[in-house]
Amino acid sequence: MADQVFHPDLRAARFLPRGLVGPRQLGLIRSAMKLSGRRPPEGAVPVAITPEVGVDVYGRSAAGKTGRRPALLWIHGGGMVIGNARQDSAFCARVARELDVIVASVEYRLAPDHPYPAPLEDCYTALSWLASQPDVDTDRIAIGGASAGGGLTAGLALLARDRAEIRPTFQLLVYPMLDDRTTVRTDVDESRLRVWSPANNRFGWQSYLGPHLTPGQPDGVPHPAAPARAEDLTGLPPAWIGVGTNDLFHDEDLDYAARLQKAGVPCELHVVPGAYHGFDNFHGRTGVGRDFTRRKIDALTRAFGR
Repeated sequence: MADQVFHPDLRAARFLPRGLVGPRQLGLIRSAMKLSGRRPPEGAVPVAITPEVGVDVYGRSAAGKTGRRPALLWIHGGGMVIGNARQDSAFCARVARELDVIVASVEYRLAPDHPYPAPLEDCYTALSWLASQPDVDTDRIAIGGASAGGGLTAGLALLARDRAEIRPTFQLLVYPMLDDRTTVRTDVDESRLRVWSPANNRFGWQSYLGPHLTPGQPDGVPHPAAPARAEDLTGLPPAWIGVGTNDLFHDEDLDYAARLQKAGVPCELHVVPGAYHGFDNFHGRTGVGRDFTRRKIDALTRAFGR
Protein backbone atom coordinates (compact mmCIF):
# COMPACT_ATOMS: atom_id res chain seq x y z
CA MET A 1 0.00 0.00 0.00
CA ALA A 2 1.43 3.37 -0.99
CA ASP A 3 1.97 5.93 1.76
CA GLN A 4 0.59 8.77 -0.38
CA VAL A 5 -2.98 7.53 0.07
CA PHE A 6 -2.75 9.07 3.56
CA HIS A 7 -2.26 12.70 4.52
CA PRO A 8 1.48 13.53 4.90
CA ASP A 9 0.97 13.99 8.66
CA LEU A 10 -0.66 10.56 8.92
CA ARG A 11 1.94 8.26 7.38
CA ALA A 12 1.98 6.20 10.58
CA ALA A 13 -1.56 5.15 9.72
CA ARG A 14 -0.13 2.21 7.80
CA PHE A 15 0.68 0.60 11.18
CA LEU A 16 -2.91 0.87 12.46
CA PRO A 17 -5.45 -1.93 12.03
CA ARG A 18 -8.15 -1.60 9.39
CA GLY A 19 -10.78 -2.61 11.92
CA LEU A 20 -11.23 -2.30 15.65
CA VAL A 21 -14.10 -4.20 17.18
CA GLY A 22 -16.24 -7.25 16.47
CA PRO A 23 -18.10 -9.80 18.55
CA ARG A 24 -14.88 -11.56 19.55
CA GLN A 25 -13.12 -8.42 20.79
CA LEU A 26 -16.15 -6.76 22.36
CA GLY A 27 -15.77 -8.08 25.91
CA LEU A 28 -12.04 -7.39 26.11
CA ILE A 29 -12.33 -3.84 24.78
CA ARG A 30 -15.22 -3.05 27.10
CA SER A 31 -13.27 -4.31 30.10
CA ALA A 32 -10.26 -2.19 29.20
CA MET A 33 -12.38 0.92 28.69
CA LYS A 34 -14.20 0.33 31.96
CA LEU A 35 -10.90 0.33 33.81
CA SER A 36 -9.66 3.47 32.05
CA GLY A 37 -12.90 5.32 32.75
CA ARG A 38 -13.25 4.37 36.39
CA ARG A 39 -12.18 7.74 37.83
CA PRO A 40 -13.79 11.04 36.86
CA PRO A 41 -11.43 13.24 34.81
CA GLU A 42 -10.00 16.31 36.48
CA GLY A 43 -12.55 19.10 36.44
CA ALA A 44 -15.49 16.82 35.68
CA VAL A 45 -18.43 16.36 38.03
CA PRO A 46 -20.32 13.07 37.53
CA VAL A 47 -24.11 13.34 37.78
CA ALA A 48 -26.52 10.40 37.80
CA ILE A 49 -29.70 11.50 35.99
CA THR A 50 -31.47 8.13 36.13
CA PRO A 51 -30.25 4.64 37.03
CA GLU A 52 -29.43 4.17 33.32
CA VAL A 53 -28.13 7.59 32.29
CA GLY A 54 -25.37 9.77 33.66
CA VAL A 55 -23.26 12.71 32.57
CA ASP A 56 -19.84 14.12 33.35
CA VAL A 57 -20.22 17.89 33.64
CA TYR A 58 -17.39 20.29 32.82
CA GLY A 59 -17.24 24.05 33.36
CA ARG A 60 -19.23 24.43 36.55
CA SER A 61 -16.31 24.56 38.98
CA ALA A 62 -14.97 27.96 37.87
CA ALA A 63 -15.30 30.50 40.64
CA GLY A 64 -17.48 33.55 40.17
CA LYS A 65 -19.64 32.14 37.39
CA THR A 66 -23.17 33.48 37.55
CA GLY A 67 -26.14 33.60 35.23
CA ARG A 68 -27.03 31.31 32.35
CA ARG A 69 -24.35 30.09 29.99
CA PRO A 70 -24.28 28.16 26.70
CA ALA A 71 -23.94 24.39 26.93
CA LEU A 72 -22.82 21.45 24.83
CA LEU A 73 -24.17 17.93 25.15
CA TRP A 74 -21.38 15.64 23.95
CA ILE A 75 -22.03 12.06 22.80
CA HIS A 76 -19.08 9.67 22.62
CA GLY A 77 -18.35 7.29 19.77
CA GLY A 78 -17.62 3.59 19.67
CA GLY A 79 -19.75 2.09 16.92
CA MET A 80 -22.76 1.92 19.26
CA VAL A 81 -21.10 -0.99 21.10
CA ILE A 82 -18.10 0.39 23.02
CA GLY A 83 -16.89 3.64 24.58
CA ASN A 84 -17.76 5.75 27.59
CA ALA A 85 -18.46 9.34 28.54
CA ARG A 86 -14.88 9.90 29.69
CA GLN A 87 -12.99 8.95 26.54
CA ASP A 88 -13.21 12.50 25.14
CA SER A 89 -12.51 14.26 28.43
CA ALA A 90 -9.64 16.37 27.05
CA PHE A 91 -11.85 17.78 24.29
CA CYS A 92 -14.78 18.39 26.64
CA ALA A 93 -12.59 20.15 29.19
CA ARG A 94 -10.99 22.28 26.48
CA VAL A 95 -14.35 23.39 25.09
CA ALA A 96 -15.61 24.27 28.57
CA ARG A 97 -12.43 26.21 29.38
CA GLU A 98 -11.87 28.06 26.10
CA LEU A 99 -15.51 28.95 25.40
CA ASP A 100 -16.62 29.44 29.00
CA VAL A 101 -19.53 27.04 28.54
CA ILE A 102 -20.96 24.03 30.31
CA VAL A 103 -20.24 20.66 28.71
CA ALA A 104 -22.10 17.48 29.64
CA SER A 105 -20.71 14.21 28.27
CA VAL A 106 -23.42 11.56 28.37
CA GLU A 107 -23.04 7.94 29.47
CA TYR A 108 -25.63 6.08 27.43
CA ARG A 109 -26.44 2.39 27.29
CA LEU A 110 -24.65 0.37 24.63
CA ALA A 111 -25.80 -2.13 22.04
CA PRO A 112 -26.24 -5.05 21.55
CA ASP A 113 -27.30 -5.28 25.20
CA HIS A 114 -29.51 -2.21 24.69
CA PRO A 115 -30.46 -1.75 21.04
CA TYR A 116 -32.35 1.15 19.49
CA PRO A 117 -34.10 3.18 20.80
CA ALA A 118 -32.41 2.88 24.22
CA PRO A 119 -29.10 4.68 23.40
CA LEU A 120 -30.90 7.52 21.60
CA GLU A 121 -33.52 7.89 24.33
CA ASP A 122 -30.71 8.02 26.90
CA CYS A 123 -29.19 10.93 24.96
CA TYR A 124 -32.58 12.66 24.88
CA THR A 125 -32.87 12.18 28.64
CA ALA A 126 -29.48 13.85 29.06
CA LEU A 127 -30.50 16.70 26.75
CA SER A 128 -33.70 17.25 28.73
CA TRP A 129 -31.72 17.29 31.97
CA LEU A 130 -29.23 19.79 30.55
CA ALA A 131 -32.02 22.08 29.35
CA SER A 132 -33.55 22.04 32.85
CA GLN A 133 -30.42 23.30 34.60
CA PRO A 134 -30.74 26.81 36.07
CA ASP A 135 -27.29 27.87 34.84
CA VAL A 136 -27.87 26.78 31.21
CA ASP A 137 -29.08 29.14 28.50
CA THR A 138 -31.73 27.04 26.77
CA ASP A 139 -31.45 29.18 23.64
CA ARG A 140 -27.80 28.18 23.25
CA ILE A 141 -27.58 24.42 23.70
CA ALA A 142 -25.48 22.62 21.11
CA ILE A 143 -25.30 18.87 20.62
CA GLY A 144 -22.29 17.06 19.23
CA GLY A 145 -20.50 13.77 18.94
CA ALA A 146 -17.99 11.73 16.99
CA SER A 147 -18.53 8.60 14.89
CA ALA A 148 -21.44 6.70 16.44
CA GLY A 149 -21.83 9.69 18.73
CA GLY A 150 -22.16 11.85 15.65
CA GLY A 151 -24.87 9.55 14.34
CA LEU A 152 -26.67 9.72 17.67
CA THR A 153 -26.31 13.51 17.58
CA ALA A 154 -27.98 13.67 14.16
CA GLY A 155 -30.70 11.31 15.40
CA LEU A 156 -31.15 13.43 18.51
CA ALA A 157 -31.57 16.54 16.36
CA LEU A 158 -34.34 14.78 14.43
CA LEU A 159 -35.97 13.52 17.63
CA ALA A 160 -35.85 16.97 19.25
CA ARG A 161 -37.38 18.56 16.15
CA ASP A 162 -40.18 16.00 16.01
CA ARG A 163 -41.02 16.23 19.72
CA ALA A 164 -40.76 20.05 19.75
CA GLU A 165 -39.85 20.20 23.46
CA ILE A 166 -36.21 21.31 23.20
CA ARG A 167 -34.57 23.19 20.32
CA PRO A 168 -30.79 22.64 20.10
CA THR A 169 -29.09 25.57 18.45
CA PHE A 170 -26.37 23.63 16.65
CA GLN A 171 -25.18 20.10 15.82
CA LEU A 172 -21.48 19.21 15.61
CA LEU A 173 -21.17 16.01 13.57
CA VAL A 174 -17.65 14.58 13.63
CA TYR A 175 -17.27 11.84 10.97
CA PRO A 176 -20.79 10.70 11.91
CA MET A 177 -22.18 7.18 11.47
CA LEU A 178 -25.43 8.05 9.69
CA ASP A 179 -26.49 5.38 7.22
CA ASP A 180 -27.02 1.67 7.84
CA ARG A 181 -27.19 1.17 4.05
CA THR A 182 -23.41 1.58 3.89
CA THR A 183 -23.27 -1.97 5.24
CA VAL A 184 -24.37 -3.36 1.87
CA ARG A 185 -21.92 -1.39 -0.27
CA THR A 186 -19.52 -3.52 -2.35
CA ASP A 187 -17.40 -0.72 -3.85
CA VAL A 188 -15.36 0.25 -0.78
CA ASP A 189 -11.56 0.25 -1.10
CA GLU A 190 -10.67 -1.26 2.27
CA SER A 191 -6.93 -0.68 1.80
CA ARG A 192 -7.48 3.00 2.55
CA LEU A 193 -9.51 2.41 5.72
CA ARG A 194 -8.21 2.38 9.27
CA VAL A 195 -9.86 1.73 12.65
CA TRP A 196 -13.39 1.20 11.29
CA SER A 197 -13.97 -1.42 8.58
CA PRO A 198 -17.06 -2.60 6.69
CA ALA A 199 -17.14 -5.67 8.96
CA ASN A 200 -17.04 -3.43 12.04
CA ASN A 201 -19.79 -1.33 10.52
CA ARG A 202 -22.05 -4.32 9.95
CA PHE A 203 -21.51 -5.46 13.53
CA GLY A 204 -22.21 -1.99 14.91
CA TRP A 205 -25.41 -1.49 12.93
CA GLN A 206 -26.67 -5.02 13.56
CA SER A 207 -26.08 -4.51 17.28
CA TYR A 208 -27.77 -1.12 17.36
CA LEU A 209 -30.80 -1.98 15.24
CA GLY A 210 -31.38 -5.19 17.19
CA PRO A 211 -32.86 -8.51 16.15
CA HIS A 212 -35.98 -7.06 14.51
CA LEU A 213 -34.34 -4.69 12.01
CA THR A 214 -31.86 -5.61 9.27
CA PRO A 215 -29.19 -3.08 8.25
CA GLY A 216 -29.29 -2.04 4.61
CA GLN A 217 -32.80 -3.21 3.86
CA PRO A 218 -34.94 -0.82 1.80
CA ASP A 219 -37.44 -0.11 4.54
CA GLY A 220 -38.23 -0.74 8.18
CA VAL A 221 -35.42 1.30 9.79
CA PRO A 222 -36.81 4.46 11.47
CA HIS A 223 -35.03 7.69 10.62
CA PRO A 224 -33.94 8.65 14.14
CA ALA A 225 -31.99 5.37 14.19
CA ALA A 226 -30.34 5.99 10.81
CA PRO A 227 -30.58 9.75 10.18
CA ALA A 228 -29.59 9.44 6.52
CA ARG A 229 -32.93 7.73 5.93
CA ALA A 230 -34.89 10.81 7.01
CA GLU A 231 -36.79 12.18 4.04
CA ASP A 232 -37.46 15.57 5.65
CA LEU A 233 -34.44 17.46 7.02
CA THR A 234 -36.13 20.85 7.28
CA GLY A 235 -36.22 22.58 10.65
CA LEU A 236 -33.00 21.01 11.96
CA PRO A 237 -30.35 23.11 13.71
CA PRO A 238 -27.34 24.36 11.72
CA ALA A 239 -24.58 21.79 11.43
CA TRP A 240 -20.85 21.30 11.04
CA ILE A 241 -19.66 18.04 9.49
CA GLY A 242 -16.02 16.97 9.37
CA VAL A 243 -14.69 13.77 7.77
CA GLY A 244 -11.62 12.41 5.98
CA THR A 245 -11.44 11.02 2.48
CA ASN A 246 -10.19 7.66 3.81
CA ASP A 247 -13.13 7.27 6.16
CA LEU A 248 -15.80 4.63 5.52
CA PHE A 249 -18.39 7.32 6.34
CA HIS A 250 -17.04 9.86 3.82
CA ASP A 251 -19.71 9.39 1.16
CA GLU A 252 -22.69 9.22 3.51
CA ASP A 253 -21.45 12.31 5.37
CA LEU A 254 -21.05 14.36 2.19
CA ASP A 255 -24.47 13.27 1.02
CA TYR A 256 -26.04 14.27 4.34
CA ALA A 257 -24.33 17.67 4.25
CA ALA A 258 -25.67 18.30 0.75
CA ARG A 259 -29.17 17.25 1.77
CA LEU A 260 -29.10 19.52 4.82
CA GLN A 261 -28.10 22.44 2.64
CA LYS A 262 -30.80 21.60 0.09
CA ALA A 263 -33.35 21.55 2.93
CA GLY A 264 -32.33 25.06 3.93
CA VAL A 265 -30.25 23.99 6.96
CA PRO A 266 -26.90 25.80 7.13
CA CYS A 267 -24.16 23.17 7.08
CA GLU A 268 -20.42 23.74 7.03
CA LEU A 269 -18.52 20.79 5.56
CA HIS A 270 -14.83 20.17 6.20
CA VAL A 271 -13.17 17.31 4.30
CA VAL A 272 -9.61 16.27 5.20
CA PRO A 273 -7.68 14.69 2.30
CA GLY A 274 -6.05 11.39 3.25
CA ALA A 275 -7.50 11.26 6.77
CA TYR A 276 -8.90 8.02 8.22
CA HIS A 277 -11.66 7.45 10.76
CA GLY A 278 -10.77 8.90 14.17
CA PHE A 279 -7.43 10.28 12.96
CA ASP A 280 -7.60 13.21 15.38
CA ASN A 281 -7.62 10.78 18.32
CA PHE A 282 -4.65 8.72 17.15
CA HIS A 283 -2.64 11.60 15.69
CA GLY A 284 -4.05 14.60 17.50
CA ARG A 285 -0.67 16.28 17.94
CA THR A 286 0.06 16.45 14.23
CA GLY A 287 -0.65 19.59 12.28
CA VAL A 288 -3.70 18.11 10.60
CA GLY A 289 -5.00 16.74 13.92
CA ARG A 290 -4.62 20.09 15.70
CA ASP A 291 -6.25 21.90 12.80
CA PHE A 292 -9.24 19.56 12.83
CA THR A 293 -9.78 20.06 16.56
CA ARG A 294 -9.40 23.81 16.17
CA ARG A 295 -12.07 23.83 13.47
CA LYS A 296 -14.49 21.96 15.72
CA ILE A 297 -13.97 24.47 18.53
CA ASP A 298 -14.24 27.41 16.14
CA ALA A 299 -17.56 26.06 14.86
CA LEU A 300 -18.88 25.90 18.42
CA THR A 301 -17.53 29.37 19.07
CA ARG A 302 -19.57 30.77 16.20
CA ALA A 303 -22.64 28.76 17.22
CA PHE A 304 -22.52 30.17 20.74
CA GLY A 305 -21.79 33.69 19.55
CA ARG A 306 -18.59 33.73 21.54
